[in-house]
Amino acid sequence: MESNHFETESDIIEGCVLGNPRMQRILYERFSAKMYALCIRYTDNTDDAQDILQDGFVKVFVNIGKFKGTGSFEGWIRRIMVNTAIEHFRKKNTLQAIDEKTENQLADEHSNIFNLLETKELLEIIKSMPAGYRTVFNLYAVEGYTHKEIAVMMNLNEGTSKSQYARAKLWLQEKIKKMQLK
Repeated sequence: MESNHFETESDIIEGCVLGNPRMQRILYERFSAKMYALCIRYTDNTDDAQDILQDGFVKVFVNIGKFKGTGSFEGWIRRIMVNTAIEHFRKKNTLQAIDEKTENQLADEHSNIFNLLETKELLEIIKSMPAGYRTVFNLYAVEGYTHKEIAVMMNLNEGTSKSQYARAKLWLQEKIKKMQLK
């Protein structure tokens, strides 16, 4: 197997724009592990994560000529993967809004219980979360999007994003409490 450590990012991008299969393979090898880790956070099974990863890389290769060079290339790929995960989620699920009073109650019920868990344990719990909760939780808490941005990306209102996040936190807290009682 050829080493791809010496190829520059601009060489890889240029090669992919020209449809060079070797450069496409190098790009995939450089970024697939990180992007798979991102994809698995948005789904509850490896088959769906692999589908998202594959669909995302197809979009990367089709649209690579649109990369303007502003910002990081990895960030550009990451955004495509997140958007692909959201599209996948939309095809499979719908979100339900809750009122602001309930949202505030959910948010205030528990303190920061998450510090008690190791990262690996928390990721496993997040993976088992209902899809709507998991998607909004990942976008807000992990990826750093605002509720307004999430609402635009997922075609829902900002209040629904906030309520799904509040429900996700409550769901996580309840799951963690049950783990502590064992």
